Amino acid sequence: MSFTTFVELNRTFEVSWAPEQVFELLADVPKSVAHFPKVDKLIDLGDNAYRWEMEKIGVQMYNIQAIHACKYTSYPGMKTVKWEPVKGVGNGVVSGSWKLDDAEGGGTVVKFHIKATLETDLPFFVKMAVSPIVAGEFESMIDTYHKNLQETMNAPG
Repeated sequence: MSFTTFVELNRTFEVSWAPEQVFELLADVPKSVAHFPKVDKLIDLGDNAYRWEMEKIGVQMYNIQAIHACKYTSYPGMKTVKWEPVKGVGNGVVSGSWKLDDAEGGGTVVKFHIKATLETDLPFFVKMAVSPIVAGEFESMIDTYHKNLQETMNAPG
């Protein structure tokens, strides 16, 4: 039986890099994704679209692998990077954005927004236990991703 897990997150953090440097990193999808944990494969689909294949996560005898694809659009003048789902790819639908602002005293305020839906086929009795685990794992990966990016963007550059 299939079930859906939905997660929406907003995060804001500051880094020491200038907005132009931050934008350059975040607009380069492979360089940005290199900071994301548990990515098994990132496949270039062309036209700035990428398929993400995450490592499998397991709950006893049941395994889940999230796969989704997004098309990325960068807006340098607005210091914004957006991503929209590529329909029909994988079991996930993900959209979101990075928005950058000048921080007081230098550096950059980084605003992150993401919406993600994951369809999984598991028996009904497993559904109630697994959905919060999947949502929690996703949130934990986003937090680790941001921590990794902050380490890079707070280093002298």
